[in-house]
Amino acid sequence: MWKWLFGILAVIVAALALAYFSADKDTRNLLANLPTDRNVLFWTIPQRDAAFRALDSMPILARANVIESGDTVFSLPKGKPISIASNVDTYMAEQRTAGLVIIHDGKVRLEKYGLEFGAQGRWTSFSVAKSFTSTLVGAAIKDGFINSIDDKVSDYIPDLKGSVYDDVSIKQLLTMTSGVKWNEDYEDKNSDVARFNEHQAEPGVDVTVSYMRALPREAPAGSKWVYKTGETNLIGVLVSSATGKRLADYLSEKIWAPFGMEQDASWLLGFTGHEISGCCIQAATRDYARFGLFMLGGAMAGGKAVLPDDWISPATTKQVDIGSSGKGYGYQWWTYDDGSFSAQGIFGQGIFIDPKRKLVIASNSNWPRASDHKTVGAQREVFYKSVQTAVDAEAI
Repeated sequence: MWKWLFGILAVIVAALALAYFSADKDTRNLLANLPTDRNVLFWTIPQRDAAFRALDSMPILARANVIESGDTVFSLPKGKPISIASNVDTYMAEQRTAGLVIIHDGKVRLEKYGLEFGAQGRWTSFSVAKSFTSTLVGAAIKDGFINSIDDKVSDYIPDLKGSVYDDVSIKQLLTMTSGVKWNEDYEDKNSDVARFNEHQAEPGVDVTVSYMRALPREAPAGSKWVYKTGETNLIGVLVSSATGKRLADYLSEKIWAPFGMEQDASWLLGFTGHEISGCCIQAATRDYARFGLFMLGGAMAGGKAVLPDDWISPATTKQVDIGSSGKGYGYQWWTYDDGSFSAQGIFGQGIFIDPKRKLVIASNSNWPRASDHKTVGAQREVFYKSVQTAVDAEAI
C-alpha cells in the first residue's frame, strides 16, 4: 500500500525548503533526510526517522483529517519507577524506539523517548490503526448504525453487491477470515497490496471497494485466516457508510475528545477521500497509551459506555488460530492466551494491554526492518514479559 500512500512525496521539495530554514538545527537535520521516493519499505533508516514523525505535517506530503481532542485531558499521574530486569536503554536502542510509555494501575511507571522524538511529537501508527477501526465498528453497533457483526458486508457497501463479498459477514472481515484471495507480501511487486496501490477506481467508487470487489475466492467464508490490510480499509468504508461520518470525526466524537486525549491526532486519506483505516493515524505516544487505558477501563468515555456490553471480550480474545503457539487473532487485535492483547504496526508500533495486571505498554519505533518477528519482534515479546514479571514481583 506504500506507493499509494506516499506517491505525492516526489513533489515535496518546495515545502521542505520553507520548513528547513525556519527550524532549529536538530529539526533541520531530520528534515534533510525526508524521503522523496514513494516506497517506505526501501527508505533508509534516517529517512524513516524523519518521515514517521512528519507524514501529516505538510499538506503537500499527504492529505489527512484531524482527530480533534477535547477540552479535558485524562490525567496520567506519575508512579514509582518500575524495576525491570531488562536494560531499558539497551532495549530502546536495539528497537530504535522513539517513545515508550508504561502505565500500571493508572500511573506512569516509565516514560522515555529516543530518536530526537518527544512527548509533544506525533508518530505514525501503521497497522495499530486497525484496532482503532474495529473499535469503531463496536461503537457503531452501540449507536444503532450497524445491526450486527453477522450482517453481510455488502448490505452496508452497495458497490460490493454482486462480488465475493456478498457471502462475507462483518465478523469475517474483523477476524480476517473472508476466504477472499489476497497476497499481503510487501516485497512482491505482483502482490495484491502492490497492485492495489496502483489501482485506478471507477468514477464514483471508493478505490478500496473498486479493487476488492474484483478479487476471487480461495476458501469458504469463515474457514481461513489471511492477513489483509485491504479488508481493514473496507471496514473503514463500511463504518463511514453506516454512520454517515468521517472516521476521524467519529473517533473524535466517541473516544478521542470525551476520553481526554491530550493532543489532536490525524488520519491519512486515500485517493478517494476515505481515511486509510488499515493504517496511518498520527498521535502522541501518551495518547496511544490512553487508548490502551480506554480499552482497559471497559471502553468508557465521558462517563458513557462506547461499546456494547458483549464487545470487548470477543474482540480481544482468540477468534481464529493464526498458527502461532499461545497467540491468536480477535477483532483486529492480536491476542495472547494469558488474556493480554495488543495492537501492532510495522516497524515496531504497538499498544500492549494486560487486563489482569492493569498494564498498558505503548511504543513507537523505527525497526531496521518492517516486520522482523525473529529478532526485534521476539525481543519486544521478551520485554513485555519482563514488565509483567516486574509487576508480579511487586505484588508479592
